[in-house]
Amino acid sequence: MRGKVRDRILRVLTNNPTGDMSKYEIARQAGATYPWVREFLLKLEGLGVIKGTEVLSYSALLRFWQAFYIQPKYREYMVKEPLKLLKNSKLPYALTTYQAENLIQNYLFPSRIDVYIKEDDWKQWHDMITKKGLVGKGNMRLLLADEHVFYKAFEKNGLKIVSTPQLIIDLMIEGGVCVEAAELLIKKVMKDV
Repeated sequence: MRGKVRDRILRVLTNNPTGDMSKYEIARQAGATYPWVREFLLKLEGLGVIKGTEVLSYSALLRFWQAFYIQPKYREYMVKEPLKLLKNSKLPYALTTYQAENLIQNYLFPSRIDVYIKEDDWKQWHDMITKKGLVGKGNMRLLLADEHVFYKAFEKNGLKIVSTPQLIIDLMIEGGVCVEAAELLIKKVMKDV
């Protein structure tokens, strides 16, 4: 549980790097206790990546998060027209990695569709996909996640996408050319900070 809470705090911090948010507000948005948030933020402050709630080194904070990020379990499918399936779905989801990056900055070829879903919704997704698709290694992965992964998710072209910091982490973990795409996104974020 502590790993999920750490991910939640880091997700809130990286989405709100200016220091305008109080520790109490971070705790509330992360669904964590104030003492735990305070202790964790003191640790990050000791590493020199934040001061109070302001992010001093965005890239260092992302590297810290990447080192401890809990990768979700996933299921793989082969689906005809996966984006159409997502657009028609009433269940919560958020795209990440290749397809999400392609929609945002158009650097990567969307070779696979990675989709965060609530772990509790997996059976419904499975039933919906297997009506028209196949189970096994294919073009779509359902990532079973803590619902906080939807924090600051947004919509583009009728598709829901994870927050930019979450996308950066997922790209960094994916490795290869995805790291280049993550670095380009970091540069864009740092211009706005």
